[in-house]
Amino acid sequence: MPCVIALIIFGIIGIFSASHRDLAKEAFSCVFKRITLRPCDTGFKEKIKGKVLSKIINRSTFLARMVNRHYEVLSWVFFVLMIGSTFWVFSGVYKFYVYGSCNGLNQSGFCAFDPSGENNKVTTLGDNSTCGITPATESSLTLKGVDLSSFVRKTNIGKDEVVVIGCYACDYSRKVYPDILKLIENKKANYTFASYPAKGDTTFLAEAGYCVNKIYGEKYWEFNKYLLEGEKDFILDKSNLNKILEIFNFDIKKVNECSNSTEVKTIVENQAKELKKTNIYGTPTIFINGKAFVGPKPYRVYRSAMNKYIFF
Repeated sequence: MPCVIALIIFGIIGIFSASHRDLAKEAFSCVFKRITLRPCDTGFKEKIKGKVLSKIINRSTFLARMVNRHYEVLSWVFFVLMIGSTFWVFSGVYKFYVYGSCNGLNQSGFCAFDPSGENNKVTTLGDNSTCGITPATESSLTLKGVDLSSFVRKTNIGKDEVVVIGCYACDYSRKVYPDILKLIENKKANYTFASYPAKGDTTFLAEAGYCVNKIYGEKYWEFNKYLLEGEKDFILDKSNLNKILEIFNFDIKKVNECSNSTEVKTIVENQAKELKKTNIYGTPTIFINGKAFVGPKPYRVYRSAMNKYIFF
């Protein structure tokens, strides 16, 4: 196995150092002979062994003797470790590309490519909602038994189904929304937006949104886009709602009468109850064809889910 390890090491070093290219060639020749069931050149094996021992003997004669005696076994150990670490690295890179985390879907463990954990941060639910990293409970998230019929759904020509559970006050919901719109447009996916008050009082915006859809239909999507992409402090101030309605030339009186009605308040209340059935624990939670993605993932993660090449 020393020749395999030497091939990889000297192959990489040889790219930058001409003095190591001959060793890389010898290592390649050695590996090729072993693959074809021929013995490796003794000279090359001894050359590598000599280089290793010369480094060790200067530090410890005892250690050099032990390495010399168990050289072949140690070579196999390092080979197995190298293969294992290589697989681990490639697995981490793949998972980061597909899931946005080196550790797998919605996993918040340390990832060298996303050290701050931005791809898995959410606004957690509860009275004292704060922004933080998600717990590993995404396996319990589901749309089974959840009635989404009262939420606004955009029907497109595609077969993919996207359900976004977001909060107008959640920075992470706001961060991911442009990518979701891009995804819907590019993939022509069917799309449902479900407002959930994860942080602060945003129920009044959900009530207004329900009425805007009821009265003005497709204009709802422009209104909803503004609520998620406009200046947050302005939008979350309830006293500014009429100004926002005025921006879109909506009938302020009609929308307010609708959103203040007992019927609409009950509907929005029931919507929140339905969303709790998903076992949601933070926003944004995005379901793509039934699979849950928690936190603002990179666009490629959502695109990959629709391309259906997620293997593990």
